[in-house]
Amino acid sequence: MSKKKNSLLQGAVELLILRALRDEDRHGWGIQQRIDQIGSESVTLKQGSLYPALIRLGDQGLIKSEWRITENGRKAKYYILTNKGRKQLDLEIQQWEDFSNTINLIIAEA
Repeated sequence: MSKKKNSLLQGAVELLILRALRDEDRHGWGIQQRIDQIGSESVTLKQGSLYPALIRLGDQGLIKSEWRITENGRKAKYYILTNKGRKQLDLEIQQWEDFSNTINLIIAEA
């Protein structure tokens, strides 16, 4: 797989995670569930993609994490969208819409 394709897929995973955190803080499993819910289970995110992306997003300062007790009384790491992450989410949504519109134009011309 080419580096460019990997970059596109990585960017999509990170966009989905940021979107899942937009409305509330979530632990890893909660992020996966929210993406499944929003995507009507047409898009799934495996743990092997989720956790490395969470680390990358944390390293970029787009999310932060803290340990909390879940509704089931278990300890879990919750991920929180930072102000920088909210700005990045808005930017990435716009970029995705522009990209998608361009692809749709190309497909319509074919």
